[in-house]
Amino acid sequence: MAVSMDKLVALCKTRGIIFPGSEIYGGMGNTWDYGPVGVEIKNNIKRAWWKRFVQESENSYGLDAAILMNARVWEASGHTTSFSDPKMDCKKCKTRHRADTLIEAHSKGKVNPDGMTNEEMETYIREHEVHCPNCGGFDWTPIRTFNLMFETSRGVTDESQNKIYLRPETAQGEFINFLNVQRTTRAKVPFGIAQIGKAFRNEITPGNFIFRTIEFEQMEHQWFCKEGTDQAFYEEYKTRAMQFLLDLGFKAEHLRFHDHEKLAHYARAACDIEYLYPMGWSELNGIHNRTDYDLTRHQEYSGKSLLYVDPVDNSRYIPYVIEYSIGADRLMLAVLSEAYDEETLEGGEIRNVLRFHPAIAPYKAAVLPLQKNLSEKARAVEKLLKKRFFITYDEAGSIGKRYRRQDEIGTPFCITVDFDTLENDTVTVRERDSMRQIRLPIQELTAFLDEKISF
Repeated sequence: MAVSMDKLVALCKTRGIIFPGSEIYGGMGNTWDYGPVGVEIKNNIKRAWWKRFVQESENSYGLDAAILMNARVWEASGHTTSFSDPKMDCKKCKTRHRADTLIEAHSKGKVNPDGMTNEEMETYIREHEVHCPNCGGFDWTPIRTFNLMFETSRGVTDESQNKIYLRPETAQGEFINFLNVQRTTRAKVPFGIAQIGKAFRNEITPGNFIFRTIEFEQMEHQWFCKEGTDQAFYEEYKTRAMQFLLDLGFKAEHLRFHDHEKLAHYARAACDIEYLYPMGWSELNGIHNRTDYDLTRHQEYSGKSLLYVDPVDNSRYIPYVIEYSIGADRLMLAVLSEAYDEETLEGGEIRNVLRFHPAIAPYKAAVLPLQKNLSEKARAVEKLLKKRFFITYDEAGSIGKRYRRQDEIGTPFCITVDFDTLENDTVTVRERDSMRQIRLPIQELTAFLDEKISF
């Protein structure tokens, strides 16, 4: 079922999934902390992505590049001169908003502002009377552009300080390490470099929970290939990116491709996969044919050759790049939205449940003693399973209430230790989605969970 953002935020806070950042100090806009349950979900999302696009992908290699880089990196990439957002201030309540986001929200995703100039966006907002989402006012400043990069400095004294930046994306780390990875792995083009890491953007647009934040994680895969093969690989990555989401359990009708109408000057093709979030259709991930622009720019600015020498014909060339980029936090929000369900049971009780794919669930199983005097045996079962899986334990309250707590955080299986367990070493296993129960010997639990949670 469709879930409202308010309901999702409330569930996340009460069940230890996501908390407001710096909450005891009144918070800090656009920052969020992942709680005990949320950090496991997010880590599992990252593991599933890495497994699919690195572990199971032929000729792909991992990287963990530094967050702080030489400032020349961002000159070469163009970020220091052109990485900005069109912002407008509400004169009534003094809040600041992205003009393109205002248009997207007002049109419910039907109008794409990507190809609009600042003047065209101002005209649309004026003619359609787009009001401030914070106070409802309709009195805007003209659009101004704001640099999205966070600046900091390196040096021990004021005189020796040099300006550097918190990286606004992870991709440049893959580009500048292209030859390092190629040489040390002896990889032949085509090959890929993948990275999961933090990035930072001076985002000031409020709302939409973890969709747009100032600190976020990106999962990126750069595929280096020869010119002429690039478009075929671009289409392949569109298919692979979509299939990954479907395999996680997303409904096809909640996903769609959106081809970019306005391409960057260096791009041959670009598209997003959009998801139907609680606030409407919005970008989940991007696939781009970046041509040879990135490596060419870094070769020019660094003065170091980034030419690839083909071992077959000894030709030398700068590879093209197909980029697949997806935000771990945006995917987290999409996973939560897709999994949320409210089910009416017999008697009218409402059951809240997060129907995660078992591989994504924070805990693979919960061990529950039917009564507290069975805790010793239940703890032994928990200890056995914890060697292989992330397991939780709960003995507080009735067994029904404990089932509901596990349903709300998406635990796929509850394992109940009862008095029969003491007699025959079997337990009751309850499945989250159907609530069906089966009886299993304790020694079969590991194999059972292994099969059920595989991705």
